[in-house]
Amino acid sequence: MIPDAIIGPEQSTGADIVPLPSLSPAVPSLEQVREYIRASKAESTLRGYQSDWRHFCAWSEAHGLCPMPAKAESVAAYIAECAGRLKVGSIQRRLNAIAEAHKAVGLESPTHHAIVVNTMKGIRRTLGTAATQKAPALTDDIRAMVDATDAGIIGARDRALILLGFAGAFRRSELVSLDLEDCAFGKDGLTVTLRRSKTDQAGAGRKIGIPYGSNPETCPVRVLQAWIEQAGISEGTLFRSINRHGQLHAVRLSGIDVARVVKKLIRRAGLDAVKYAGHSLRAGHATSAAIAGASERSIMNQTGHRSVHMVRRYIRDGSLFRENSAGKLGL
Repeated sequence: MIPDAIIGPEQSTGADIVPLPSLSPAVPSLEQVREYIRASKAESTLRGYQSDWRHFCAWSEAHGLCPMPAKAESVAAYIAECAGRLKVGSIQRRLNAIAEAHKAVGLESPTHHAIVVNTMKGIRRTLGTAATQKAPALTDDIRAMVDATDAGIIGARDRALILLGFAGAFRRSELVSLDLEDCAFGKDGLTVTLRRSKTDQAGAGRKIGIPYGSNPETCPVRVLQAWIEQAGISEGTLFRSINRHGQLHAVRLSGIDVARVVKKLIRRAGLDAVKYAGHSLRAGHATSAAIAGASERSIMNQTGHRSVHMVRRYIRDGSLFRENSAGKLGL
């Protein structure tokens, strides 16, 4: 049986793992408390947890097991079955969802039991944890993508999207969240105010500088200005949907839309679209900057990475052939 604390007021199944405080419904601020608890985690995280929790509940029911409180042996069997079709990261997220659901009602999480911990260790050793990263879109790739854009309003938007995404090293979610009010044009270039990001869920915000480019056709600042002018954007959403007839809508693009634009232009540029995604813009900035000799600190200032370890994954790729000891072997 699934406790009421895990069930949203409009639901009858274990779909909501945000705990509902045990206050009287007569308390006026109860709904506010609930909303603030929801705001403690990103919406995308909550959606993922809720989906994973529903899956575990369905699996438990199918096997005649109780999902709450779940026995450690049941959880171990569940992730062992998941290992046949899911990646390590996805399995770990499902464990996190199970843990959150139990903590939400004050129960000890079965995920900390030795049988679950050791099963997960075995899964990691068997499946491996090497990240299957998408290829970075390097500077030459970006130029080719710009050349492959259309001449009309869709092309104007796509050029601005990929150039700003590349120059600002933005995540897809950051790029599509931008409004015109977040952009300040000045003599040195563009200042973008990023109000919230994956590593800034509290909304402290940070500013990213985008200098003018040396080539007007690939200058992210000038190309963005051209898009704003051509689209007639005077306020609000920066990157908007356009139908096949070239009609602009107020609907904000999604992260999936960014990936589609990147893949479309990569394909037109003659590259393998399967290897690229929306993240290729951000990864491409870090890798291209490393190739050009930019310091770790300057790359991190642009990407917003807090961990040197994370950004060094890109820098290693960009520095594979620069000062490579094999080049000194005289072969």
